[in-house]
Amino acid sequence: MKPLVAFISQSIFGDRQAWEELLPEALSGIAEIKPFADMTDEERHAATLAIVANPDPAEVAALPNLVWMQSLWAGVERLTAELPEDGPLIVRLTDPQMAETMSEAVLAWTLYLHRDMPRYMAQQRLKIWHEHEYLAAADRTVGILGLGNLGSAAAQRLHANGFNVLGWSRSEKTLEGISCHHGPEGLLTVLTRSDIVVLLMPLTDETRGMIGAAELQACKQGACLINFARGPILDTRALIAALDHGPLAHAVLDVFETEPLPASDPLWQHEKVTVLPHVSAPTTRSTASRIVAGNIERYFRTGEIPPSVDRKRGY
Repeated sequence: MKPLVAFISQSIFGDRQAWEELLPEALSGIAEIKPFADMTDEERHAATLAIVANPDPAEVAALPNLVWMQSLWAGVERLTAELPEDGPLIVRLTDPQMAETMSEAVLAWTLYLHRDMPRYMAQQRLKIWHEHEYLAAADRTVGILGLGNLGSAAAQRLHANGFNVLGWSRSEKTLEGISCHHGPEGLLTVLTRSDIVVLLMPLTDETRGMIGAAELQACKQGACLINFARGPILDTRALIAALDHGPLAHAVLDVFETEPLPASDPLWQHEKVTVLPHVSAPTTRSTASRIVAGNIERYFRTGEIPPSVDRKRGY
């Protein structure tokens, strides 16, 4: 008899349905996967492993013998915030394809800012034919805040495309071809030197509200900002002030404190803001399901649990 794995998700129906169709195929021969709602009380008590995507904490609590949870997302801030510290271990999704996808998005939107696309779009609306001076990528400095898997891949891709890249992380890190900085002083260095600042750090107690008025005012005059991390890392009110009165020239925002972004939010109409619907690095189900299946197969064969989230650090 194959072991049983619970599936817990509050994701939108289409996303949840896609996983419910794909995961049983990926786990064929390894384990049986059942949505939480379809499990009997006996099955819920027997389950030691769950696959989760935006789970209801009450459903997690209803699996009393759960040892660990495999998240289908790289971000785990909701899990660490909503679930008790003495609860099951949390394993985040670490998918090389996600790093590739994110680095592609960082390059694309960096080029959008580098080649003055917002300015030319504004000119088009006013029917203005005016050419602006070209600046080579080597003369443009991009600062990457957060040098985890996603940030490191993005920094290296920008470097490979000719940009001068600075990196910042909480603790000291080294990347070939990237000038790396760390700690509070390092953050100030990156902010003051960068023409484009890209946020890619995880949301933790330390990073919540980390980029506020003081940090934004430290940026270069005319600098641009890309937030592909999490909405609460960036103080939105301070951002709007920095766009309205300087020093920022434009912001590309893919993440927000409330998602979907409410129709009444002023960011939709701000002439110096590009709004994206959280699309910078979606999970690729085909590669993610293979990684999840590999983790689960090793667990049931050897008892090995993949590296789990450090609850104190938040990632």
